[in-house]
Amino acid sequence: MAAPTTIVLLVVVVLVVAADAELPQLEHPPSKEDRSLTLLAVGDWGRRGQFNQSLVAEQMGIIGEKMDIDFIVSVGDNFYKNGLTGVDDKAFEESFTNIYTAKSLQKPWYTILGNHDYRGDALSQLSPVLRNIDSRWICMKSFVVNAEVADFFFVDTNPFVLKYWNEPKDSTYDWRGVAPRETYIANVLKDLASALKRSKATWKIVVGHHAIRSVSEHGDTQELVQQLLPILKRYQMTDPEMTEQAIGRSGGGGVDGAPVL
Repeated sequence: MAAPTTIVLLVVVVLVVAADAELPQLEHPPSKEDRSLTLLAVGDWGRRGQFNQSLVAEQMGIIGEKMDIDFIVSVGDNFYKNGLTGVDDKAFEESFTNIYTAKSLQKPWYTILGNHDYRGDALSQLSPVLRNIDSRWICMKSFVVNAEVADFFFVDTNPFVLKYWNEPKDSTYDWRGVAPRETYIANVLKDLASALKRSKATWKIVVGHHAIRSVSEHGDTQELVQQLLPILKRYQMTDPEMTEQAIGRSGGGGVDGAPVL
């Protein structure tokens, strides 16, 4: 297994769409001489400061300063309980801008959607209007962050989960730009496989809202076990059996330079 390598990224982000790639690519080149990278990852956070969100944000600011972080990864469920109502929803500022005020957190937030985000106006979180309000906000459904020694592959896992389509209960999901489900999933998997195959980075980190394997009350996400895990084994892992055991034990970890957040 390759030795862990850390790198630092520039705050300036350049969007590049390769001619043979469908997933948007964000170039975030290293800036420090030692090519180090430090980051924080967070999810299930948007609660207008309640449910300990403000306390966690304070600690993130402290740790972020100590670690001299380069960016933050948000794995979804950004705004509870039903996402945003639109680009003018004050929840964006009340749950994000006004909460994560520490100087160390004034870095890019690479963000994907969770199932609660799809219960509102999902497209509003992707809108450039929000970035005009807060320039840290970088949100897309699926994309890649290229950071030289580390590539981050953000995958929209929500459409994979069949119960959101067939058993939504009292929730309404915003599937604009997603339906038909089968076509969307096929394209995501194809584009992810292509991006993984092209990647030359030492570390390949796949980010999604849903765990593939989990010992929590939610359990495994069977749709991801069946459809996403085989691609990770094919392009990321040197030993598929070892990979599945590692993911099963940790609920989201990986081996041989290919962790799964």
